[in-house]
Amino acid sequence: MSKTSRQHLIVRLLGEAPVTSQAQLVELLADHEVEATQTTVSRDLDELGAIKVRVPGGDLVYAMPEHPNETIAQPDHLRRVLGDWVAEVSYSHNLVVIRTPPGSAHVVASAIDRSGMDGVLGTVAGDDSILVVATEETTGAILAETFRTLAGV
Repeated sequence: MSKTSRQHLIVRLLGEAPVTSQAQLVELLADHEVEATQTTVSRDLDELGAIKVRVPGGDLVYAMPEHPNETIAQPDHLRRVLGDWVAEVSYSHNLVVIRTPPGSAHVVASAIDRSGMDGVLGTVAGDDSILVVATEETTGAILAETFRTLAGV
């Protein structure tokens, strides 16, 4: 299974049942015939922006934040996410369209939103594409070139 598919499955698993530890998540992935180490799961959770929240009863469980743009990502995170998942970047006027593998657009859009990148007004993610709206101070062409450079495409 690809990294993209594994991370997509992790997001789904975290939404379906309370996951209290990385070891438990490794087991849940194994139940879905996905082999992953605790180190891999730890890295995936970090890249996805997963957090631990307290649920009724006092347990701490992993969750995907509902407002990930409130947490600023590490500078290298955006470069890594774009490098891993961006297949194509195109633009028109103040709009940029980023194509990704199926099921990973939300992860890329979240990384863009959390990056605090200058020139980005916001993103809208579908299954395999992202619409990025440029601020009035920049253009889609400039933003597209920045994304291409960061992604290495």
